Amino acid sequence: MTTVHDRHVAYRTCPLCEATCGLRIERHGSRAHVVGDLRDPMSRGYLCPKGASLVRSDEDPDRIDLPLIRDRGTGERRAVSWDEAFDAIERGLAPIREGGDPDALAFYYGSGIAHTVANLYYGTVAGALPTRNLFGSSTVDQAPKQVACGLMFGHPMTIPIPDIDHSDYLLILGANPAQSNGSLFTAPGLANRIRRLRQRGGRVVVVDPRFTDTAEIADEHVFIQPAADAFLLAGMLNTLFAERLTKLGSVGPHVRGLAELEACLQPFGPEQVAERCGVPAQTIRRLAREIAASPSAAVYGRLGTTTQAFGTLVSWMIDLVNILTGNLDRRGGVMFPLAAVGQANSRLVGRQVAHQLFGPVTRVRGAPSVSIVRGFERPAVTLAEEIENPGVGQIRALITVGANPVLTRPNSARLEKALASLDFMISIDPYLNETTRFADVLLPSPPDLAKEHYPSTYMQWATRNQARWTPRSRPLRENERCDSEIYLRLANILLGAGPQADPWNLDQKVIEGMVRDAVSTEGHRLFGRDPDEILDQLAPRRGVQRILDFYVRSGPYGDCFMAGREGLSFAALEASPHGLDLGPLQPRMPEIISTESGKVELAPALLVEDLGRLATALRHVSDGLLLIGRRHMRSNNSWMHNVDSLMRGEDRCTLQINTRDAARHGLQSGSLARVSNDQGELLIIAEVTDAIMPGVVSIPHGYGHNDPDTRMGRARRVPGSNVNLLVPDEDCDPLSGNAILSGIEVKVMPVMPDELSDEANMA
Repeated sequence: MTTVHDRHVAYRTCPLCEATCGLRIERHGSRAHVVGDLRDPMSRGYLCPKGASLVRSDEDPDRIDLPLIRDRGTGERRAVSWDEAFDAIERGLAPIREGGDPDALAFYYGSGIAHTVANLYYGTVAGALPTRNLFGSSTVDQAPKQVACGLMFGHPMTIPIPDIDHSDYLLILGANPAQSNGSLFTAPGLANRIRRLRQRGGRVVVVDPRFTDTAEIADEHVFIQPAADAFLLAGMLNTLFAERLTKLGSVGPHVRGLAELEACLQPFGPEQVAERCGVPAQTIRRLAREIAASPSAAVYGRLGTTTQAFGTLVSWMIDLVNILTGNLDRRGGVMFPLAAVGQANSRLVGRQVAHQLFGPVTRVRGAPSVSIVRGFERPAVTLAEEIENPGVGQIRALITVGANPVLTRPNSARLEKALASLDFMISIDPYLNETTRFADVLLPSPPDLAKEHYPSTYMQWATRNQARWTPRSRPLRENERCDSEIYLRLANILLGAGPQADPWNLDQKVIEGMVRDAVSTEGHRLFGRDPDEILDQLAPRRGVQRILDFYVRSGPYGDCFMAGREGLSFAALEASPHGLDLGPLQPRMPEIISTESGKVELAPALLVEDLGRLATALRHVSDGLLLIGRRHMRSNNSWMHNVDSLMRGEDRCTLQINTRDAARHGLQSGSLARVSNDQGELLIIAEVTDAIMPGVVSIPHGYGHNDPDTRMGRARRVPGSNVNLLVPDEDCDPLSGNAILSGIEVKVMPVMPDELSDEANMA
């Protein structure tokens, strides 16, 4: 941070979405102003409304500034000191820790964990009790993509990213990056990058049940039935084989299973899949031909492709199209970033080690546990049943971190009841929200401006290699505690050391363990080195700075702790407030492959077998309305609905419905609709539009802030409707365990004025 007279300037990486834009924060006395950092090598001054609101978000008076303890008898909450809060946690967790059943404790990590470096480095440490009950938002979001990539390339974090800045053709399925800013794809100002692709003569095609904001800036939009992307892609792949358009290019020697793949796709010709996906056979063929003929091309799919019954199959097929058209690992196609920190497929020099993708199935329904980031993550849709059903392994205590699953997980009503039945619950979160209101102890995480930050997860999915460190923009205040200290004190309790044990002693053990693991791992850059020598060089730093220094210096750009050797270090990050540009993506085959065979697996047995389920579904055609979600730039799931500057304007939580369907169901724009199915019902304002295809309705995800027990005043004034009241939790994608949010059948009808009066009287 620099100071000029009374003006204070700080540079930050925005932590509010995956784009990781550079921000310049100027303070003049008590006033603060946020603008885009023109010198940031990736975002180059781009700024969205979320980033512009960062100071307002940090200064929200509804944020919790002291730990809260809930009295179970009265329901009252009182603010306490940090020591008192951790003493209460010790008392509450003692029966769980001493009960002989480690699975009685569960953790639920929200999407916020990836936006704070301490969460990543210490969130797992806080799981010191060896429970298998780890849950998170990945299985309400991206697990299918990671499972597909794990089966194909060997690791769930080895995800090929569109090299959009050099591409000639981009096909986008189930994503709206003009609003989301991109996901599993870190590319600040993504809408502008799409425009530049077209300006240099390229072509962009969007496939979506809605005519989205991204479709508006594309060359072509293709309507598709919700959750039918697998049929479209299978038809395209069938076309590539049938018309002999396949070309593997330089990756040819590194793949296997081509003949098996061709055989298993035979039943999915364009004519066979056209009716099921709602895309004409000639369009399916044309898209395949266009990609095959383009000098370079990339296919990108996101939330709409993963939150469906065939999410893993769709994710697999997206990369199959990229591979079979010669666009894997090449400029302008899809490529593998080389991050400075934590890149799983660059940990070893030379041959990567095969990664265990699946863990033990869940206790109640036998759903898959999948290695995502923090060990084997269990499907979020199974959390309630693991609390409800008695027996060994029943969850009796829960720790949530940056999560609001009551609004963001399917079957919200069921989860609410389950949380109320827990023996003990802890939450780490800045708000008393719909989930943390059940916490016996709520620990407030510090505001973003008081956090140190390095977006290590998102740098692994960046469209250009980069590194960026953000120090605190202001000091921690008297009552604030850094995330690292919070997690380490919690871990001390779980380890039996007690609430007063020095957290930084545990931090020392963490770094010692990391160094000793590195020097004893054959193939690691530090293999065979003296651990004490490395630990001496890491001193006197501690906490996330020391861990980050270790990762950077032992990573692909680092100096490997060798005197006189040039290379990246934490000191270099500190000296670069605008971030470091590490260059464009480069071909990385075959070093990224970590499958048992040492080849990219085109036809993994689990995926080929699941094609039978897809073939059966060819015969199913819904005659009702199908529900999909949508995103908006001014929010991120259930985040930021309490920031006034982001919530101004028209209500964005509406039921979008096609003109034809609205007329048939007696709805007009602005009228109140009842949306229902066997799972539940909700009331919501209708928005009639031809931007959505007939037979489809859309409700955004993450709303429903109408609980009187929360402390989110701005969000409660315009609460919106919780779409997850309509989403069942009985089913999930069988390969990844991911929730099914798209393609849910619903009924819609108008709400009459007398019905409103009756419901008001009942309330």
